[in-house]
Amino acid sequence: MTQSVSQGEQPNVSPVVLRMEGVSRYFGAHAAVDCVSFELHKGEVLTLLGPSGCGKTTTLRMAIGLERVSSGRVLYGSRVIDAPAERIFVSPEDRDMGMVFQSYAIWPHMSVFENVAFPLRTRGAPKSTIDSKVNEILTHVGLAGFAARPGMHLSGGQQQRVAVARGLVANPDVLLMDEPFSNLDAKLRDRLRTELRVLQRRLNISILFVTHDQTEALALSDRIAVMRDGKIEQIGPPIELYTHPATPFVRDFLGQSVLVRARIVESGADGTRVRLGDGTQLVSHGRNHLANAATEAKCLLSVRPEEIRIVPAAMNGAANTVAGTIRHLLFLGQYYEAIIDLPRGQEAQMHLGREATWHEGQQIHLQFPKEHVQIWDRQ
Repeated sequence: MTQSVSQGEQPNVSPVVLRMEGVSRYFGAHAAVDCVSFELHKGEVLTLLGPSGCGKTTTLRMAIGLERVSSGRVLYGSRVIDAPAERIFVSPEDRDMGMVFQSYAIWPHMSVFENVAFPLRTRGAPKSTIDSKVNEILTHVGLAGFAARPGMHLSGGQQQRVAVARGLVANPDVLLMDEPFSNLDAKLRDRLRTELRVLQRRLNISILFVTHDQTEALALSDRIAVMRDGKIEQIGPPIELYTHPATPFVRDFLGQSVLVRARIVESGADGTRVRLGDGTQLVSHGRNHLANAATEAKCLLSVRPEEIRIVPAAMNGAANTVAGTIRHLLFLGQYYEAIIDLPRGQEAQMHLGREATWHEGQQIHLQFPKEHVQIWDRQ
């Protein structure tokens, strides 16, 4: 799949701090990363998002030098730091990047101060500099009173803050983070990602972030690069990838979609009219991804469930409405989660608000807004 940039994405005019140019990493004959290119700009959070084994962590490790590049080039600012064809390789300790590992790598025999000071001491910084920088960064991450606390006496959230402080204490141009919240419970994860975003904006840090969690990616990122099988499928701002996915993989990985099988009735300047299996006709003004939109061509409709309106039974037969029946209903506090049976054995999973009374077996009518219905190849 060719790397795609979302429509509407504006060029970032900030300086480029990290650039990957056609980078690949082979393990034997297997390409863990296959010709990946992107730029990380000053003050930007760029997230590599994808399932396990897609190459995102390997890409991160090549950026910091823990994995060698098989082909292509890595540049840190204007400096080439890894390029096999040019026989250039700069070791990780000479790249001046910060790193936060998934495991945090907090040394239990050291205090919080000693853990955070470690990068400065390896660089030979004077004691006065170490003292001032460590105390300053501990204040930034909310650990000002924890300097003497032993590493083994820290909670998971405190360990994560120590790891971030250690990654930032030497003022790197780039901070690399590999699944930093995956070991935390849901509520703590939510709080710490908010804290990280606030800290990132305050310090104007450039972050290359790796996660498989779409919520983290949407919440934290200025841009997201969705990866699959070692390649970038699409890269762009979160809202663009969510509303205008370029491939079925991006559509299905980033958020949920209601998918309905249909056939083309006609396609023209006023949109595309399609017919469902029970004869219901819908109109789409959204993006048509079909290469061939001929009459009777098979297609797949997609719409984000939050865009669908539940309309009164009296509106049955109104434009762009589909009849459905609630099969399963779960109360989740803020909303109901419903599985709704659609015509011809199809279904939709949606959230229903608490403002109405719902019950299993209830017949409802779903209105698909024309502007939010996209058309895809059924294959």
